[in-house]
Amino acid sequence: QVQLVESGGGLVQAGGSLRISCAASGRFFDINDMGWYRQAPGKQRELVATITTGGSANYAGSVKGRFTISRDNANNTVYLQMNSLKPEDTAVYYCHAEIKSSSHDYYGVDHWGKGTLVTVSS
Repeated sequence: QVQLVESGGGLVQAGGSLRISCAASGRFFDINDMGWYRQAPGKQRELVATITTGGSANYAGSVKGRFTISRDNANNTVYLQMNSLKPEDTAVYYCHAEIKSSSHDYYGVDHWGKGTLVTVSS
């Protein structure tokens, strides 16, 4: 059974920084894209950033230049470094990974973490 476990959320003042992590565990063959999504109270879940196995990153316009996504393929972990945080970044941040169960799979199956809360105070 595959699990994605996030860590590193918390309370930070506006203008501050925070790094959140997500590690995949369990039995699987490989991981394709990984990423972070967030959901603020009363809003829909939205994409924050994604990263391919090769390290190509994609960002939402609202976080570009402030957030950096990275991954450690050897440890099946994805990170999100968040700088210059704003109160509007307050949300539950969810880790996503497309995970292949065998070498025969071209596409992986979507897996989600349970989320970690990031609160930015003004």
